[in-house]
Parts: sequence; C-alpha cells; structure tokens
Amino acid sequence: MINSTQVTFFTLSAYVDTGIFKYFYFLIVLAVYIATLSANVLIIVVICITRSLHEPMYLFLLSLFANELYGSTGLFPFLLVQILSDVHTISYSLCFLQVFCLYSYSTIEFLTIAVMSYDRHLAICYPLQYKTRMTFNKIMFLIALTWAYAFFIMLLMGFGLTGSLQLCGNIINKVYCDNYYIVKLGCSDTTVNNVFGLVHMFTVIFGLIVFILYTYLRILKVCFSGSKQTRQKAVSTCVPHLASLINFSCGVFFEIVQSRFNMTAVPNTLRVFLSLYFLTCQPLFNPVLYGLRLSKIHDTCRILFVRKKQQT
Repeated sequence: MINSTQVTFFTLSAYVDTGIFKYFYFLIVLAVYIATLSANVLIIVVICITRSLHEPMYLFLLSLFANELYGSTGLFPFLLVQILSDVHTISYSLCFLQVFCLYSYSTIEFLTIAVMSYDRHLAICYPLQYKTRMTFNKIMFLIALTWAYAFFIMLLMGFGLTGSLQLCGNIINKVYCDNYYIVKLGCSDTTVNNVFGLVHMFTVIFGLIVFILYTYLRILKVCFSGSKQTRQKAVSTCVPHLASLINFSCGVFFEIVQSRFNMTAVPNTLRVFLSLYFLTCQPLFNPVLYGLRLSKIHDTCRILFVRKKQQT
C-alpha cells in the first residue's frame, strides 16, 4: 500500500511494448496532431481576418476552435513523448495539470456547442429580435462564462477534491491521466468525489444534450412551417452543430463505458482507441466539418487560396 505522501508519480499501465512499431505509431499521432493544429489555426485566422465573418455564430466558432487547440495541446505532446519512452510514468503535479486541461476542455466543448445551439435558436426562431438579443457584449459574456465555469469546476474537482485524497496506489490503466482513475486509487472516503463527479456529469453531459435537442426541436418546428429558403438556411447552419454534438457525445459515451465497466474482454488497443476518440477526433473533425459545411468559411478559404496562388 502506498500512502498519499509517498505518491510522487503515476504509472500509466495501458501502454504496451510495441517494439519498432512505436515509431510508426509516433508518426501517425504526430501527423494527426499537425493536421489538427493546421486545420484549427487556419479556420481561426480566416474568421479573424474576414470582416464579414465577425458575426455571433463565427465568434462562438472561434471559441470552439481555440478550445480544440487547448485540448489537443493538453494531450498530444505528452502522448508523443510517452510513445517513444520505455518508462511510462508522469509526475504527480503534471498528472493533475493534464486532468485539469482535458476535463476543462471537455466541459468547454459541451458548453460551447450548447451556446451555439441557443444562438441558432434565436437566429431562426426570433429573426427580428436576434440582433438586439444577441449583442456583442452578450456574446463575450457567454464565451467568458463558458471558460470560467469550466476552469472553476476543474479547480474544485481536480485540485480541490481529488488533490486532497489519500492515495493507496499509483497505477492508472490509461494512456493519460484521468480523474476517475485517480479517485479509484483513494483509500480515504471518496463519497464527495463520486457524488460531485456524477452531478457534474449529468449536468454538463445529459443536461446540456437535453437543452440542445430541445432548441433544435424548436428550430425544426419553425423550419417545417416556414419557406423553402428558411429550411435550407436552417439546415446549412444547424447540421454541422448537430454532427459535432453527436460525434463528441459518442466519444464521451465510449470513454464513460470503457472506464466504468469491466472491459477486460475488449482488446487493449480498442480500449485505448475508445478512450482517446473524443480527445483526438473531435479537434480534427470540427474544423473540417465547419469548413466544408458553412459556405461563408468555405468560400473565404477558397478565395484566400486562389488569391495566394495568383500572387505567386
């Protein structure tokens, strides 16, 4: 048994010896990371330099893409180092920092998608009042509130509740640090941690999903009663939001299932993939999805690249 005062590092036991194939995995993960950074930075730059995109929906997208960069940076560099390393350990403080980054990233993701659904709800259901109800100050307030809430909750849950636990082990069966697994190592009373975690999960995940689905049901109702042009506009702007929500929700669901249920019958490689899906696929999926589906972003990217080619 290991006392909490003696835990100075954690061992990530989900890594297996892949021999020379570790360089192959390293190149794959590196390629995904570079593609993720490039895609998100490109869309952020396009929105920032294009005055016609300085609208509420695109400002919320800026927050979403900034969060993708934030979450990716909290995972990929560490993952790349661990793939090449023969000893898969992480210091106590760095582990909690990673927990803070990854969990706050997930919270911000859900909150931002919810705010974007609220924005679309106002734009389509109350078009005449939209500009007065969705002002610049309100946009900035919603974005700031989203990030502040996520950081506050993770400071309370990660560093406050989990950080005060007495630990009787230091082995985490993941490829990155996970708050739930750290709590499972606790040999002191973890009731508060478990209750707080469940309340947070149901509030942020299930509560926001219900809210988002409600807003889109209202949008669908307006679309079916409106003109063909209204339906086309709604579909073109709402489909990316729903696709993003479904993709991220499925990834989080995979992570919850493989973390909280006995998955020993599932191959280790598949378990690792399921635990990484929402952290790796979402940051790459979103910029590609919005870049292709939202005509303003797609057309602006095409104009910029055509102009650059003509200049060269």
